[in-house]
Amino acid sequence: MHIESLVRMVNQIGTFFEAMPDRASALEEMAMHIRRFWEPRMRQQLMAHVDQGGDGLGLMAQEAILRHGDSLR
Repeated sequence: MHIESLVRMVNQIGTFFEAMPDRASALEEMAMHIRRFWEPRMRQQLMAHVDQGGDGLGLMAQEAILRHGDSLR
């Protein structure tokens, strides 16, 4: 899958979870969503993109990955 598509999808997920009132819970839920519903290849591509600077990632996605990235590898 193209990284642009993954970035767009993770940012859309971030927009959804950003509406939750408890930020810490939202970040954890976002990471759990990615872990549950994304194939390992998709997660690996996303994490490789993050390792290369993470261009295009929204703030929610960046924060969720920084806090819970180990569980996404």
